[in-house]
Amino acid sequence: MGSTKYISTKFEVTGRVQGVFFRKYTKAKANELELTGWCRNTPRGTVEGEYEYIMKDQSSSSSSSMSMNERHWGSEAFQHWLSNVGSPQSRIDGCNSRFLIVRGSISFV
Repeated sequence: MGSTKYISTKFEVTGRVQGVFFRKYTKAKANELELTGWCRNTPRGTVEGEYEYIMKDQSSSSSSSMSMNERHWGSEAFQHWLSNVGSPQSRIDGCNSRFLIVRGSISFV
């Protein structure tokens, strides 16, 4: 049986990202790339959030799940979008991200 890795990335986007539907477009882009997570405005005028996905190794792949390369591409595409694209009226000055890999299942205690 293959191992499952839960990949989580925290991010904070700076620039003109509040009042320009940035969070709405972020949710739509994440849904398009099959990522889950959340985002919110901060008192600092930024948008922060976290997105995650499951990456299974090649020995545990099934016909209904994305391959590792496709999953990795989705994360890379989303990171590019957060750093360079954003919503139509936004202006992105920067995007700070922290990656965390958790092995095994995630559960709340």
